[in-house]
Amino acid sequence: MSSIHYPPSTDLREMLRFSPDDGLIWLGEQRMVLLHTAALSALRKELIESVGMEQARRILTRMGFASGQRDAELARKLRGDATTIESFLVGPQLHTLEGCVHTDPVRLEVDVDSGRFYGEFRWSHAWEAEVHLKEFGQAEHPVCWMQVGYASGFTSYFMGRFIPFREVECAAAGAERCRIVGKPVEEWPDAQEFTPYFEADSIVGRLLELREQVEAMRQSLACRRRIPDLIGSSIGFQHAYDLVVKAATTKVTVLLLGETGVGKERFAHALHDLSPRRDAPFVAVNCAALPDELIESELFGVEKGAFTGAHAARAGKFERADGGTLFLDEVGELPLSAQAKLLRVLQEGEIERLGSEQTRKINVRLVAATNVNLHDAVEEGRFRRDLFYRLNVYPVTIPPLRERIADIPALVDGMIARFCSLHDKRVAGITDKAMNALKAQHWPGNVRELQNVLERGVILAPGNGWIEVEHLFIGGAPVMPPQAGVGADGKLREPQARLPTVAAEGDVHDALLDAGIPLEDFEQSLLRRAVERANGNLAAAARLLGMTRPQLNYRLKKHDGER
Repeated sequence: MSSIHYPPSTDLREMLRFSPDDGLIWLGEQRMVLLHTAALSALRKELIESVGMEQARRILTRMGFASGQRDAELARKLRGDATTIESFLVGPQLHTLEGCVHTDPVRLEVDVDSGRFYGEFRWSHAWEAEVHLKEFGQAEHPVCWMQVGYASGFTSYFMGRFIPFREVECAAAGAERCRIVGKPVEEWPDAQEFTPYFEADSIVGRLLELREQVEAMRQSLACRRRIPDLIGSSIGFQHAYDLVVKAATTKVTVLLLGETGVGKERFAHALHDLSPRRDAPFVAVNCAALPDELIESELFGVEKGAFTGAHAARAGKFERADGGTLFLDEVGELPLSAQAKLLRVLQEGEIERLGSEQTRKINVRLVAATNVNLHDAVEEGRFRRDLFYRLNVYPVTIPPLRERIADIPALVDGMIARFCSLHDKRVAGITDKAMNALKAQHWPGNVRELQNVLERGVILAPGNGWIEVEHLFIGGAPVMPPQAGVGADGKLREPQARLPTVAAEGDVHDALLDAGIPLEDFEQSLLRRAVERANGNLAAAARLLGMTRPQLNYRLKKHDGER
């Protein structure tokens, strides 16, 4: 019998959460799916019959390898204060908790510093062996490919080097139980026989390359000059983009409408880049940022001596944009005097510098933008009616981010890549729970706010690690629906009622008594919350509660046993 004993799995079960209100299952910050083995069996069978046994083995092995790597990240986070063996055993324990197999350690030697590793495990109830026997009968060779991939992926990530496992006995091949052995790749004399199954599949690679080519052709046909800074496929976004594309080759004045932060300047840039004026200047002016007494000189230029301090003649923004595009952001903030001159430019195509009676012809494409309701501004006398009609020839409304939820994943990927390059940092990506939290936000600041949140996330995330919810939001993550956990008896625990919010520490006792919350329920809720705040790390949770880890383990087990 093995002398290796598993530590309590309470910390792992605390990471598994069921959220029935929104149809989500979480393991830490990664989304999980509860799937019938019959469905997996059908998929596995079809894969074997479609691409053959060898290719199917390669695909499933790499699929398991990726799964093992993700769980290894969780292991490092959960049991960072535990012994090396306890941290490593997260892998077999999670594999069991996930319903894949029951793992019994036979021999385990782990030394991360030296890279030394040897692991031998026996498997019971391996789902791959069971479904293979059912679909194909007894096999000639071991067939638990996904599970071997999982063990290899977990161990390789944990050790920081390639540690492949090999299934030396398999229940589907006549053995009583499955048995696997893992050690560094250089210690396998016949490694070349099985390591190719961990490598990228050439056939799959060609299929993916072909798919990318087809997608590129489709995008090219849909829009031959897609602007990379504009990302989105939602209906509202595509409608706005199509309007910009149609206007680009014309001379029409375009009015961009939308809330602050939706990307009006990016759309203006896109309009310029798609137009025949693309090689001429693009000049942007924020009308709200200019003082009233300077805005006319900034827009239309000034002659020497026109006012105190005008020591030299200077061209305005219109002249600098001659032949190109002038973007007037926050045009609704222009004073009435500047509005009158702007109207003349639109009507006559000419300007007068401040302090000059000479007119200058200009050839400028005007793009204006505002986040205020110009109809209301006209009725209130803050905006000229005739100018409004001149600007409102071709309005384009850019939808707020809350109406573009489907675009958030693509926006997130693009922004993460940009900020990783900007800050010379690499991250693995963003967790499912963090992505879900981003989709649940209202985003009053729209794309600009999302950009700020993700830049913070890239900076705070560990190098080569994942951006998690805690890296994104200042002052705590968005409130998620109540979630059910798994007790020691394997049954789901109903979500705990949320404790009432209190204004001060002295009000806690009265609030609990008024809410009628039993002492046992409060203690359990407090324990669970501490574990959640510590991201499942029991040692850290115990420190939050001012107790030892064994004391916390005891109390958690006690509450699990009462259910």
